[in-house]
Amino acid sequence: MPYPVPDITDTLHYDRPTIILHWMAAFLVLFQFAVGEIWSWPAKLVHHLMVVAHLTAGILLTAIMAFRIVWRLTKGRHLSDLLRPVDRVCALGAEYTLYGLLLAEILLGYLWRWGAGQTMSFFGLLIPSPFARFPPNTVAWLQSLHDWNAWLIMGLATGHGAAALFHQFVLKDKVLGRMLPQRFLPRQ
Repeated sequence: MPYPVPDITDTLHYDRPTIILHWMAAFLVLFQFAVGEIWSWPAKLVHHLMVVAHLTAGILLTAIMAFRIVWRLTKGRHLSDLLRPVDRVCALGAEYTLYGLLLAEILLGYLWRWGAGQTMSFFGLLIPSPFARFPPNTVAWLQSLHDWNAWLIMGLATGHGAAALFHQFVLKDKVLGRMLPQRFLPRQ
């Protein structure tokens, strides 16, 4: 027997911190990916600024993800019990996989940078490596993992966005409205 498509928008809107943390993380992930993919194109000075921007955004993303996980485990709004079982499994699977990949990407970024004997930069404030330089092949391996993981994140995030749009425009269950600020929702 097919499940009816419930309208859960009004019954379980995400709380403001969850929404803000979600969109901040989404923006930073897109920014990080774009900068990381094109930073080899410009001249050395612009390249350096792009690397510093990438590192700064990575440290911001670290703080946002830490706060986001703590918020999610304590006070943040959770998935609606009105979701169909298959939707719940897919949503939780995508969420946990994205969290895991993002945490792995953050860790790989720190290990790659510090393992190469370089400092992290947060708005120009230099943060030295807490450990000795890694062998060159280990640094190259960390860089490769960091790059491939970024593509996995982008693939899954694209699927996540496509699923939200599918729910919004095909299923018309208004699930996307749960993650939008109230002012962006149409008046009833």
